[in-house]
Amino acid sequence: MTDFLAALGLVLVFEGLLYGGLPGLAKRMAADVINMPEGLMRAAGLAVMVCGVIIVWLVRG
Repeated sequence: MTDFLAALGLVLVFEGLLYGGLPGLAKRMAADVINMPEGLMRAAGLAVMVCGVIIVWLVRG
């Protein structure tokens, strides 16, 4: 549970960096997501999830 909370905290830090440090970029990215095809979004999301699992596996394994 401690690892989960630490990971959640890191996600919030990175989200805060994006919205607090680069709000213009965050708005452009949100606008681009609306126009992105669902298949591409799904593929990108799955690729990011796989990369995350690999990173966790390498660090914790």
